[in-house]
Amino acid sequence: MELNNENMISSRETAKVYKVDNMAVKVFKADHPTSEVLNEALNTARVEETGLNIPKIIEISKIDGQWAITTEFIEGKTIAQLMKENPDDVEKYIDMMVDLQLEVNVKRCPLLNRMKEKMIRQIQSVTEINETTKYELLTRLESMPKHIKLCHGDFNPSNIIIGKEKTYILDWVHATQGNASADVARTYLLLALQSTEQADIYLNKFCEKTGTAKQYVQRWLPIVAAAQLTKKRPEEKELLMKWLDVVEYQ
Repeated sequence: MELNNENMISSRETAKVYKVDNMAVKVFKADHPTSEVLNEALNTARVEETGLNIPKIIEISKIDGQWAITTEFIEGKTIAQLMKENPDDVEKYIDMMVDLQLEVNVKRCPLLNRMKEKMIRQIQSVTEINETTKYELLTRLESMPKHIKLCHGDFNPSNIIIGKEKTYILDWVHATQGNASADVARTYLLLALQSTEQADIYLNKFCEKTGTAKQYVQRWLPIVAAAQLTKKRPEEKELLMKWLDVVEYQ
């Protein structure tokens, strides 16, 4: 299997992805923990069993001593690409996103990790906030309704590919079972990092389609902002810290 810059299709913090024939080969950095690679593969396999359209895993292997996950390569464009190419159709694509996310949230995947437990670990590990703020966030998290819906954990336009016949959702490394509104709050934040206008359109559409009060989703924002801080992306820190300062929403 030949991997080089010519067939590399993306480069991320932890891995590089290559296209080889009709496969996508994700090669992790040498220092990436084995447990995280195997957990990503396991999450993906479990979500695949729900029947959602996702790239199927072909194999898990080592390439030159580095772990790799090989999946189907999906031909098409991401919603992020289409939104950039067709700015007049942004609202249409956001509407598609919401419908897809609702398809995800109705699924059950009982062997996945619990979202609440993951968030507790994330909040406790954040170094940018003090212990009082952590306590307030953990208290709010404990008070939120506990659900077991399938949640993507990184649902954004770059992780959705519109193919020739089907639409596929990529990158299930952060998948958990939990409260769908928390997943929606995370998507809102991810969109807001690029465009607050698009984020507001997204949230309004979700609330309209589901009959969910906007304030309920907004109560999750400080919690998911703290969890997102664990990724330590400097370009995100300012906005995330602003969301932490919000105590209640009217």
